[in-house]
Amino acid sequence: MSQQVAQVDTLFLHEQGENVRVAVQRDGQRVLDAILELKETSAGPRPARLRVKKGSSEEPTSPDQFVELARQATRIRISEQTSERGRARLKEMLDAYQLEAKVVRTCRYCASAGEYSPITSETAIEADEEYICPDCAIEELERELAYHGDVTGSARDRLEDLLLDVQDLDRITNLLAGDLDPELTKFDEISATVDEVDPVPTDSLSLHPGIQTKLEDRFDTLLPVQSLAVENGVTEGQDQLVVSATATGKTLIGEMAGIDRVLNGKGKLLFLVPLVALANQKYNDFREEYGDVVDVTLRVGSSRIGGDDNRFDPGADVIVGTYEGIDHALRTGKDLGTIGTVVIDEVHTLGEGERGHRLDGLISRLKYYCEVERTVAQRHDGRPGAHDAGDTQWIYLSATVGNTSELAETLGAQLIEFEERPVPIERHVTFADAYEKVDLEDKLVKRAFDTKSSKGYRGQTIVFTNSRRRCHEISRKLQYSSAPYHAGLDNKRRKRVEQQFADQELAAVVTTAALAAGVDFPASQVIFDSLAMGIEWLTVQEFHQMLGRAGRPDYHDKGTVYVLVEPDGSYHNSQEMTEDEVAFKLLKGEMESVMTRYDENAAVEETLANLVVAGGQAKRLNARMLGEIPTKHAIGKLLEYEFIDGLDPTDLGRAVCRHFLSPTEAFLILDQVRKGADPYEIVAELQLREEEL
Repeated sequence: MSQQVAQVDTLFLHEQGENVRVAVQRDGQRVLDAILELKETSAGPRPARLRVKKGSSEEPTSPDQFVELARQATRIRISEQTSERGRARLKEMLDAYQLEAKVVRTCRYCASAGEYSPITSETAIEADEEYICPDCAIEELERELAYHGDVTGSARDRLEDLLLDVQDLDRITNLLAGDLDPELTKFDEISATVDEVDPVPTDSLSLHPGIQTKLEDRFDTLLPVQSLAVENGVTEGQDQLVVSATATGKTLIGEMAGIDRVLNGKGKLLFLVPLVALANQKYNDFREEYGDVVDVTLRVGSSRIGGDDNRFDPGADVIVGTYEGIDHALRTGKDLGTIGTVVIDEVHTLGEGERGHRLDGLISRLKYYCEVERTVAQRHDGRPGAHDAGDTQWIYLSATVGNTSELAETLGAQLIEFEERPVPIERHVTFADAYEKVDLEDKLVKRAFDTKSSKGYRGQTIVFTNSRRRCHEISRKLQYSSAPYHAGLDNKRRKRVEQQFADQELAAVVTTAALAAGVDFPASQVIFDSLAMGIEWLTVQEFHQMLGRAGRPDYHDKGTVYVLVEPDGSYHNSQEMTEDEVAFKLLKGEMESVMTRYDENAAVEETLANLVVAGGQAKRLNARMLGEIPTKHAIGKLLEYEFIDGLDPTDLGRAVCRHFLSPTEAFLILDQVRKGADPYEIVAELQLREEEL
């Protein structure tokens, strides 16, 4: 006991029933825990008995030991939680020994455990209408988190930071229960930025009158990124990679350069996009805006077709198509005529899994086609576009590229990078179990739609989720008008949804990846119901592409993004990370570099396509692609699979190429055919394999 006395730093007293809890601390550590019983004497309250705690038992000692401890203490503190009567008794007792004590605000949880934990207005955290210390508040939060699954480090750090910031435990636990307190859900704000660029007047462009007049009727000046592109030669045939945020006007760069070249007899315009929904919208836009001066056609999938069921017209002035639609035309030997301009929208698709290598191959094959066509055109006087070989202009557009300079160099294009964001975007994070998400989405959709911007537009919402089925499920449960929107809908229905959204008849659309790629919906709010597309987690690039849909300068004062995170959630057992881990990785992550990677199947598929299109020039096509292809190995596999004979594609090889089959898919089909399987069974088998992957 004497050793402990010598080590006394703080003597802490806290009322516990009729007795007093005594804690002795040195350097912030408890070195003694005891219960003091008081007795009333004619001279006032005095120590009656001191019971020192030893593990689970107590050891009675002389009450004089308490007085000795008190005299050795540097300071004596009485907990504020002690009653007025209790404080008076303790002070009267200590006065009798000429000892001073100060009443301090302390954590009740600590005090009850015999710990001295003073709190101030800067450190006190409200919990159940009282105040506790940060350590106890965090312990309480940890207990609450245990009910919500195994919340990971980043999410825990976020919640703990919020707890210490707002100093209110109930508000944080309410957040876990789906409360949409904007002060707590707000993660950050991406500020609106304005780069100083002198706008180019449209009447100074000197384009063909057919496009010049249209531009002058629509605009007095070009937007900044458009002005930069013009100043750097886009209307003079300069190849460009244009990287700029969503809604900054990139599309018009390709339009004015391409239409001008069409009207000046320099070859047709190909405007290529990754998705059918986007191709349909661009096709309609082109026909509406330029249909009186150029012929416009659509090429999607492996065949057809405009929204009015007209067949693809390869002789049209403007071909709007999907990557796969144009690639199919090349793989099947279609004559696309002389191409003056190729616009590749969403070029960051080069970095995506299956679609990346196909776009890489398409660009190489299309460049080869343009070179050959120009060479042929040179030999025929009077043919449109009889220019130098390779005179086709290439314009690549994207909002999300991490390695802009490297990509521009690889593509052989001038980089036009513009970092302006027209409106600020607030990003919010909140936590919800899967079954709670739709209720939160309903609240957010209603809140946005009931609010008008200073421009007079209601707030409308895009909800991103991971499957077509989930699109319909969410849309049915939203109380305000909404519609599902995905590639599984027919063109007529998609167009109706687009028009209803444009007319502000819909409060929300619920979609998969289709809208991320740039379909024009002027939404003020984006909600992530899921951070996966299918069974794959989003990349930082995809995430930014999607959240960039929130907020349009002509409609809204700001954009709002809500990320609804399911703690410990995942969508497939192949996903190693959980949704709360992914959320903060995406929110804090740097934009990935756009790189095309080849596994064996991809290398074989693209090499086969290059052989079908270019024959003996296939090795040259392989060599100039963005990703590295082991050509010798790929050709060896093609020979082994009997897809080629020498360097000539076999009938089997041409069929595999025409239908964009990987070797694995091709052999699965062959095996089923040899077994006499029904065609529907073969399709089902392919679908099952895709789902398993």
